[in-house]
Amino acid sequence: MTPDEIIKIVKIGTEFGIKKVKLTGGEPLTRKDLSEIVQRLSSLSQIDEISLVTNARQLSLDRAVELRLSGLNRINVNLPSVNKDTYKKIVGKDIEPALAGINSAMEAKINPVKINMVLLKGLNSDDVKPMMHFAEDIGGILQIIELEPLKKAEEFYKQYHYPLDDLEKDFSAKASNVTVRKSMQNRRVYTLGNLKVEIVKPVENSDFCMHCTKLRLTSHGKLKPCLMNQETIDVITPIRRGEPPEVVQGLFRKAISHRKPYYTSIGIPAVE
Repeated sequence: MTPDEIIKIVKIGTEFGIKKVKLTGGEPLTRKDLSEIVQRLSSLSQIDEISLVTNARQLSLDRAVELRLSGLNRINVNLPSVNKDTYKKIVGKDIEPALAGINSAMEAKINPVKINMVLLKGLNSDDVKPMMHFAEDIGGILQIIELEPLKKAEEFYKQYHYPLDDLEKDFSAKASNVTVRKSMQNRRVYTLGNLKVEIVKPVENSDFCMHCTKLRLTSHGKLKPCLMNQETIDVITPIRRGEPPEVVQGLFRKAISHRKPYYTSIGIPAVE
């Protein structure tokens, strides 16, 4: 999609209450026009926050400053480990560019920097403490994410899925404070010393679905009502045909009407 097309779609989305935009991927830093997109999104009066999810490998200091000045409010960095060997085993590349990108975000004063760690059994499941130390050292937030069964072969999921229950019990016992982010699927944030650790448990968690307020737009211009399902609704085609905004508004209504707690459809009871 072009920046014009992205802005048109987001602007229609604001009519349905959208106030926050998260730019994710793939890898959004591969777009040379990313700062333009951020700037134009920030010019929409209805948008309160713009965030970025990235591997940070292409985040130079100049680009980080440019993004902040364009209106970027915060950044999430996907970092599976601070151990260079583990990182290379998972990502297939050296860790140094990612660490340099995180440093660029810090120097550019993009705050907060949140570190996303997807826990993988037998790969980085022993790296939680080093990641906690790293996040605390940079003044960031550590977000530990349970592996989701999305676009994964069943064998891969069985091999690497690591449930977070025991980890969360440990954090709960040691935390000086526990808060619940009601706007983010009731996920818990644990204060451990000077560090905040956020736990994301989408698997077999009806709260994750029941309290979800997100509507996703794919890079191909399709609305995705639910992260856990493959249904998409094409909104880019009518825009490229020059159809009136009412047509796209109708497609937004359709996407919204198709949202429902995913886990109710697989027999897991809802939690009130």
